[in-house]
Amino acid sequence: MRRLLTLVLAVISLAGCGLVSSSGTFRSAQLPGADHPLAGAKVTVTSKEFTEALILGKITATYLSAAGAQVTDLTGAPGSAAARQALTTGAADIMWDYTGTAWQTYLNRTEAIADPHELWQRVHDVERRENDLEWLAPANFNDTYAFAQSGATAQRLGVRSLSDITKLPVRDRTFCVNDEFFSRSDGLLPMLMKYGIPYNDPNGVPSGNVTHMDSGVIYTATNRAAPCNFGMIDSTDGRVDSMNLTVLDDDKKFFLPYSGTAIVRGPVIDRYPDLRTVLAPISERLTDEVMRRLNGRVDVDGQDPADVAYDWLKSEHLIR
Repeated sequence: MRRLLTLVLAVISLAGCGLVSSSGTFRSAQLPGADHPLAGAKVTVTSKEFTEALILGKITATYLSAAGAQVTDLTGAPGSAAARQALTTGAADIMWDYTGTAWQTYLNRTEAIADPHELWQRVHDVERRENDLEWLAPANFNDTYAFAQSGATAQRLGVRSLSDITKLPVRDRTFCVNDEFFSRSDGLLPMLMKYGIPYNDPNGVPSGNVTHMDSGVIYTATNRAAPCNFGMIDSTDGRVDSMNLTVLDDDKKFFLPYSGTAIVRGPVIDRYPDLRTVLAPISERLTDEVMRRLNGRVDVDGQDPADVAYDWLKSEHLIR
């Protein structure tokens, strides 16, 4: 896709829908060897506005700048649609997204693909062919739906996986979910069916065993084990660690993988192919545990995403 507008016009246009440049908000740094593999490159980084996306955007902006690129920071787009539009229209060049989101939301595919690499490959091929977007090698974290329990609940019930719930007495099969997850085609009801404990069944999960609440409250309710033993969570949320919650293994692979991946516009990766090798060390180091820790520093400790990104890159000896 050719870039039809200049960066200035793109920023003005996007500012009209709430996306305003935050250029200069990432921390300055250099690569350890003072190398500049991206010297002369000009790239614009965007992101969605939630914590994890902001951190990933700041990591990318900081690291590409350290590698010598001239970086414009458009992170924090108001809503997923604005960030995606910035990428597809050429107003931005790089952003992070998730394979499951692309497969279901952007590409409108309904086929369930449990293998993370297969899903990434399918998304990669369709996106390059249809939208001229290059999905780089995926990171080692999966921000998918999951269920968690408190440490005390895990000890009391002896549950480690979703299949283990089927062995519990019906009275202990209690769940907290938000309204969206309850009604999704890949949400609670098909999940319970997959695991052989159907909803609204006296021998499965009676309707009274499911409590609807806002997403943020679920973590507290799960930690208290009241009114539910098992709460719906995002697998990389920082509150998982801060509350010492245990994530249950989705041993029947019901949930679609949501592998975090950096996406680059086709013309940009063709012009600057070194972006692949520059960004690879970041993707290799990002795991579920790392993302929970970084997200927690923002959501629990109140730190700035730009500082969290800089500190992590420095701790990994990727910058100085």
